[in-house]
Amino acid sequence: MHLLCTNANMEFPLEYTGLLIAVQKEHFKVINYKELHFNDCGDRVAQLLHVKLAFPFTECKNSDIRQEVLIVNTHLIFPHDSSLCLVRLNQVYKMLQYVESYQKENQLKPLPIMLCGDWNGSKRGNVYKFLRSQGFVSSYDTAHDYTDADAHKWVSHCNHRGNICAVDFIWLLNPDKYRKLLKASWSEAVFGMFKYLLRRASLTERDAFALLKADNGDFITYSGFCEALRQLNLTGHCHGLSIDEIKDLWVQADNDGNGVLDYKEFMVRKTLKSMFIWLSSLLKMIFL
Repeated sequence: MHLLCTNANMEFPLEYTGLLIAVQKEHFKVINYKELHFNDCGDRVAQLLHVKLAFPFTECKNSDIRQEVLIVNTHLIFPHDSSLCLVRLNQVYKMLQYVESYQKENQLKPLPIMLCGDWNGSKRGNVYKFLRSQGFVSSYDTAHDYTDADAHKWVSHCNHRGNICAVDFIWLLNPDKYRKLLKASWSEAVFGMFKYLLRRASLTERDAFALLKADNGDFITYSGFCEALRQLNLTGHCHGLSIDEIKDLWVQADNDGNGVLDYKEFMVRKTLKSMFIWLSSLLKMIFL
């Protein structure tokens, strides 16, 4: 397609990350270029390029057909430990927030979006699931008729640990496709990490509830929820959830807004259809 997006980082202390989007001017005209600094522990960045076709489709009589596209290139931090999984998720969250704000500030109609680069994670990870929940599709999967379950059918390269893995993606978004609210998708992804950590700890239903309610009788309170996040290493360090992010998660968890959740309500709510609210369905998801 006459576009080249690449990056270089060997994950070693003396190496530098480099991002490049090369465009053939005969085919595309660059409208704008922006850089996004994540300002986190990995010093990672992203590039946003707004381009349009140099020669519009003359045979296309529909003036509403979008002949512009937003291209984002990045290199996510490698998950050296579990705490960096949240950093990676937040890097993608910031990137999509930036794309949304760019379109609003420039009063653009929803445009096709292409995300590319080294994602340092597989199709089994939370970043992949987060992007899929936002309507993005993998171009490689589309070309080969693969599904989300075909994670083993693609090998990208050997990483710096010598592991064979699929980490390079080109993501495509159809602007006409329905998308969840970005914050809702992010919350689902964080709750997915929470669910995984509880499952890995082999907690029973009662044990999971006890972890969440701490010493507050028969109720899960905000303070108990915060303590559970700390015990699961999702807070309490520089890479953890911020206070505002924790509050956002709690607001979505406390569906009726009464500030607490008891065990009976906890068990009843897990049968509701609004399964995207994690605390109302946590136990059901853990023991599927």
